[in-house]
Formats: sequence, structure tokens, C-alpha cells
Amino acid sequence: MNNIKCFFAVDLGATSGRTIIGTLNDGQISLDELTRFDNNLIETGGHVYWDIYALYNEIIKGLKLVARRGINIQSIGIDTWGCDFVFVGKDGALLRNPMAYRDPHTFGVMEKYFEEAVSKEEVYDTTGIQFMNFNSLFQLYAMHKAGNSAMENADKVLFVPDALSYMLTGRAICEYTVASTSQILDPNTRELSNKLIESTGLTRDQFGEMTEPATVIGTLTEEIQKITGLGAVPVIAVAGHDTASAVAAVPAKDEKFAYLSSGTWSLMGIETKDAIINEKSFELNFTNEGGIEGTTRFLKNICGMWLYESCRREWPEDADKSHLQMQQDAMQVEAFRSLINPDDKMFANPESMTAAIVQYCKNTNQPVPQTHAEFCRCIFDSLALRYRQVFSYLKDMASFPLDVLHIIGGGSKNYFLDQFTANSCGVKVVAGPQEGTAIGNIMLQAKASGDVNDIWEMRKIIADSIEIKVFEPQNTEAWDAAYEKYLKLCK
Repeated sequence: MNNIKCFFAVDLGATSGRTIIGTLNDGQISLDELTRFDNNLIETGGHVYWDIYALYNEIIKGLKLVARRGINIQSIGIDTWGCDFVFVGKDGALLRNPMAYRDPHTFGVMEKYFEEAVSKEEVYDTTGIQFMNFNSLFQLYAMHKAGNSAMENADKVLFVPDALSYMLTGRAICEYTVASTSQILDPNTRELSNKLIESTGLTRDQFGEMTEPATVIGTLTEEIQKITGLGAVPVIAVAGHDTASAVAAVPAKDEKFAYLSSGTWSLMGIETKDAIINEKSFELNFTNEGGIEGTTRFLKNICGMWLYESCRREWPEDADKSHLQMQQDAMQVEAFRSLINPDDKMFANPESMTAAIVQYCKNTNQPVPQTHAEFCRCIFDSLALRYRQVFSYLKDMASFPLDVLHIIGGGSKNYFLDQFTANSCGVKVVAGPQEGTAIGNIMLQAKASGDVNDIWEMRKIIADSIEIKVFEPQNTEAWDAAYEKYLKLCK
């Protein structure tokens, strides 16, 4: 690969988005952020919507910038969060902005669905997806029961990354990884379940053609070419779900690894050839989401840096302190003094996170954190112990040994927590890349263009291009004792 190749990535999160140029040059990848913008929710008429046209407009701005700078891009790829979707009418027009997964219209709907439509056990046996009230299945059922007029007039239902690709190309597809977040897809058949679709009043032909990552969707329409000043640039179905793109960027050498995508949420899992759907995965609420090249991402959601971020918002006096300084302060206080279960319902969305931590410690007869450093130490210790618990579940259910834990995403920059995780789990931890989602998006475009052959070549290029840090387990006896204390508290 001697030629310099440039790819345009759109990486959309629930609060902000970016457009990025990824450059492949002689076996190395580099990133250049073009634009960054807010992703604002719209509250109107008692509902919460995403502004799909604002997101489209930000993509257009990025593409215009590419044209002005004379960058020759090979292709365009879009990744976003999962579960949400857009309705398209028979005339090809979008029918209303898409409802956001934060909208309260699904509260209580999941339980009604199991009573009125399909049982909880059958839904899990079919999909292997963890139960969350905002999964597409329950959103669609809520809209169906409410007589949602956009849904009643829909010709097509497109998940958010597919809807944006449709706006650029006029081609309607159903990308596999983002479809897998819906709780409608059967990972064994690799198709949407007709029974589950029909339970929401829809039919299979209202969804696009199932499309694997690294597939060309189409080229920019003549309209978009005229607006942006670009030519007929191909638009690629990358791993449309952002976590799938991030996992594609794990710089692993072989399959014997687990990953931890660390951010506001932590997602810990393994990459498997087949879905793992059994009584234990059902009981522990593990999920089976689509990966690339026919793999499944078997994983569990863990409340991540949300705990720390929420506390920091309550401490305006620390606004000028860096994350590193906050972490260093936490290292100066007593370890394991107070522990919490990060996934306790108390911490889901409390009015005050510090008050919730204080109450948990009181309820469990532990010392109450007094200083900001003690709150942070409590959170970091507890997260590392929760990671050990989930890692132990993965070791039990994996069909191969787990020799290394790769930590990717913004949270991988917390090197104290990376070391704690190695100590707690008793496994080598490799931290990086921080920009996993954008890198995965770009590498899948490179695969579609024939510049890389497969996932292992992608991962080798990534490993050769980024700085990674390695953490070996230390002080394991103290962490073993702390884990016993943690397990008793969590009972």
C-alpha cells in the first residue's frame, strides 16, 4: 500500500458529532478532524426528537470543506448510536424527525409487550439482545399502539446511519451491525425476525436490504455533487453502530482477547463466531450485537465514567482541574475505603450523584466519602472491581482463553484506572486507541476499496500506527481481598 488514500468519516454520538479525514499511507493510518458540532435534541409536543436535517447539513458542511481543500477522498462512511430510526414515505421523503431513545414514550412498554405480543424468553431466544426499554422493538411497539402517523404512512424504516446514507445516495439499506441493536434481528439467521417485525404492525419489506459492513451503498446523488462540489464519491456501509466500528479498531493479534470500550458507558465483551444465547446469558442480561466479517460482539453494558462525570458537574470549584490532577488526587487517599456497585439503579440518573454515593455507603454501613478525591477513588476502585466481575463471566462463557483485555475509547486515557483494571482482573491490559470509532469507520472504508484485505490486516495497521500502553497485574492479593468485600456488598 504505497499510495496515499484519504477517507471521509462521519462519527455521530448522542451529544456531538465530527467529520474526520483518515489517511492511509504506507501501512500507517492518521486522522485529521475537519469539523465538530453539537447534536441537539428537540423537545416538542411532549416528545424528544433528533434533528436529522441538522446532522445532514453538518455532513454537507464537511464535504464542502473537503472540496474547498482539494482533498481527493476515496469514499464516505457514517457511524452513529444504535436503536433509533427514521420513517420514509412512498414519495421518498422523510416523515418527521426521528424520535430519540431518551423519549419517555417507551416507559413501561417493554412489560406490556411481553404480556400482549411475544414473551420475554422468546424475544431473548430469538435475538440474544439485552433488555432496555428504548430498544427499537419497544419503540416501534409504543408508536404502533399510539397510532403514530409517521409510522402509519411509512414505506421504509431506516436506522439513523442508513437514513443519512440514504439522504446522500437515494439508496435504502439495512446495515447489519446497527440493525442488531434493535432487538428485532436474529443472529443465527442474520436476518430480521418476521414475527417480531409483525408484532409492531410492520412488514420485512419496509426495511432495507440487509447489508454487511464494508459494502458500497451507492454514490453521492447529482444533487449532492452539485451542492458540495464533489464528484460521484462512493458511500460505504461501514459498521454503522459506533461500538461495532470501535471494536473493529481493537489492535488485537488473535481472537483470544476481551475488549472494554470505555467512555460514559463501559462496554465489555468478546468477539465470537456465533451468538451466545443460553440461560446464563439471559440471566446476566448479556447482549449479542453484530460485528464485522460475520462475527458477533458478545458484551455487557456497564455504567462507566458517567459516575465520575456526574460528580464533576457538582464540583464547579474543580472546573479548572485537569482529569489527570483529579486522578492523581484520588491516588493519595485510602484504597477500598468505600465501594459501590456501579450498576445499582441508584446511579442510573440521580438528581445528585454524590448524594446517591453517600446514601449507598450509608445503606451498606461503609465510611462515607468526604472529599472529592475520596469520591473519585471510590468510583475508580469500584469500576475496576465491576470489570473483574463481568470479565469473570466472559471467561466462563468464552470458548477460548482470554489472554489480554484491550481498553479503547476516551476512558483508556485514565492510566490509573487501566492499571487498576489489570490488577483487579489479573490480566494484561492494553490501552488504546482513544479514537477507536473513527479509526474503525475509516479502516472499513479501506477494506471496501480493496486497500486492506481483512480484519487482521486492519488491526495490524492500527497497532503499527498508534501509541499503546501496556499494564501488567500488580498487588493482586489486595485486589483479591477487595473483590471479596465488593461481592458481599453487591448481594
